[in-house]
Amino acid sequence: MTIPVQPFITTFAGSLDAKGRVCIPAAYRTILTAQGTPGVYVTPSFMDAALDCFGQQLLDETAARLAEQDPFLSPAFDDQATTLIARTHILAPDENGRVRLPDALIEHAGLSDRVLFAGKVKKFQIWNAERYAALEAEAVARMRARYAEGRGS
Repeated sequence: MTIPVQPFITTFAGSLDAKGRVCIPAAYRTILTAQGTPGVYVTPSFMDAALDCFGQQLLDETAARLAEQDPFLSPAFDDQATTLIARTHILAPDENGRVRLPDALIEHAGLSDRVLFAGKVKKFQIWNAERYAALEAEAVARMRARYAEGRGS
């Protein structure tokens, strides 16, 4: 029986220091610890200029999906393994909950001094705070439009 793990929810403001470190929010660190994650897994999002961060649960689920494919004869396996596994880093936090983000990840997400952590159920993302504000406004507008369409308006 799998014990349900608390989802990553809410948003937290944060900062990127001069050494390239961010402090993972305490609520997220608690979830990662509950999953038995030795730190946090971080990979560049292949959909957004953001970083996808997750714990052992999502890594195990992803590995299980990949295990169902032939690792030598499946182009889909190679695409997924390259995109989701090969680019993933395991980052161990220091005593203050900070992790040092590799320079390539900082560059991919366009991170500067102000960052934002956004909970997305099984993962959370690290965004440039200004970019996230625009993305959030667009997402809310799309949801409102879908809701209005569903109501016959």
